[in-house]
Amino acid sequence: MPERLLGALLALAAAVLFGASIPFAKLLLGAIGATTLAGLLYLGAGFGVGLLLAVRASFKIRRTEAPLATADWPWLGAVVIAGGVIGPILLMAGLQTTPATSAALLLNLESFFTLLIAWLIFHESIDRRIALGALTILIGAVILSWQGPIGAPRWSALAVIGACLAWAIDNNLTRKLAVADPLVIVAVKGWVAGPITLILAASLGDDFPPVSLAVAASGIGAIGYGGSLIAFVLALRQLGAARTGAYFATAPFMGAALAILLLHEPLTPQVLLAALLMGIGIYLHLTERHDHFHSHDPLVHAHRHTHDAHHQHVHQPDDPPGEPHAHAHAHASIQHAHPHYPDIHHRHRHPLIDR
Repeated sequence: MPERLLGALLALAAAVLFGASIPFAKLLLGAIGATTLAGLLYLGAGFGVGLLLAVRASFKIRRTEAPLATADWPWLGAVVIAGGVIGPILLMAGLQTTPATSAALLLNLESFFTLLIAWLIFHESIDRRIALGALTILIGAVILSWQGPIGAPRWSALAVIGACLAWAIDNNLTRKLAVADPLVIVAVKGWVAGPITLILAASLGDDFPPVSLAVAASGIGAIGYGGSLIAFVLALRQLGAARTGAYFATAPFMGAALAILLLHEPLTPQVLLAALLMGIGIYLHLTERHDHFHSHDPLVHAHRHTHDAHHQHVHQPDDPPGEPHAHAHAHASIQHAHPHYPDIHHRHRHPLIDR
């Protein structure tokens, strides 16, 4: 399967799983405090992925992913704080008074912020088509966050926007970890972020919910957060942060559709206009093509791979057999032209705006 198609399918799977979690989480708010719910969602993600790790170890399934390196842990710590603690707390706080339909569509801003950070700080390529798509997404989000033509912004909507910014930082930092085992990344994130958030909730006076509700919240987290995070990390390898974020921008539409169906929230003209603008932005992102002559600097790293055009290296006796596999390997310097995206092998600089 072509890498672009695989990356797109993984990003869309991440979007569907996360988008579906929004209205279900909304159903639990009120019965569970916002900060407690945020902690349970991530704790559930950690437990769910931990179960997969236990199954892999019990059945001695061949490991094809690279382990976390010592240099990865500071990046993972920052990911846990931004995406595992701050982002979920802000989202749950915003969901308390923001309709789930609007909150779900506002989550499109995560892709906008992800793209902006990837472009300005990590120098991923952005052409005019991608820039125009990002602008339409931003306009749609502004429409959702204001009450009436001259009204003040909803503070709950601003909390959702803050969650989007926290997750955008998370997304761009996670690209530093994308070569490592995604199960380990997500498990650590859940095991650390979940308890920290629950301790914070207890210090703020949140009561712990009945066991049945806690299990329900953890189940939503295991599927909607854990499964989504695994797919997202894998997509980052193929597409880079900006384009993975663009595909992930379809998540809010799944959440909004389920909110209308399950929670019977109204389909207002404001929501329809915002959805139209965001849909145009996503279409522009998904139909972009990037192809130019580029150079690969010499590189040594370890990650899951097969022996494709970018992986023509000699194996050592202790390297794992079979494909795909993971081991440290070297890339020679090459120059060529082909369609590509900012995956783990194509993180070269571009002009501020490509044509």
